[in-house]
Amino acid sequence: MPAKSLQLIRSSGVAHDAPILDVGGGASTLVDHLLDAGFSDVSVLDIASSAFTQTRARLEANATQVSWIEADITAFEAPRCYAIWHDRAVFHFQVDAADRDQYLDVLRGSLRPEGHLILATFGPGGPERCSGLDIQRYSVDSLRTLLEPHFRLRAFDIEEHRTPSGSSQEFLYSWWQAEK
Repeated sequence: MPAKSLQLIRSSGVAHDAPILDVGGGASTLVDHLLDAGFSDVSVLDIASSAFTQTRARLEANATQVSWIEADITAFEAPRCYAIWHDRAVFHFQVDAADRDQYLDVLRGSLRPEGHLILATFGPGGPERCSGLDIQRYSVDSLRTLLEPHFRLRAFDIEEHRTPSGSSQEFLYSWWQAEK
């Protein structure tokens, strides 16, 4: 269960009909929990449409309530602005500065003024690679360097995540709010 993400989304105070974008959420169960909690405007973005297959099957008829977007986040052109941009584990794969800058440009252009960014990345004690790929670990200070002055930090927490193989990975969850 994506408890920390749900807690931060609820803490944002957005209305249940506010548009939420879950970046990289193709196989995640977050969408299930958002729908169960009464959120009615949920979009899930993933680079691979095959990531949606399991989730659509799990949601059954409720899958039609979700907007499914197949796109590379660095090339995403949002059809509208979102009240919440949720990303658990896409941003830290943007190891190239140009890709990271493009991600941040897309984020800023896709989020409403005073919208909320819920971002989970590998923390300073997290792994250096994931799924065979290099990643970028972040501290709160390094995220501040990238996100301020466009966003202000509302809250953060370090969490030890247990992988299916039983190993432990440090995640940094942070909640940011866009400036007006």
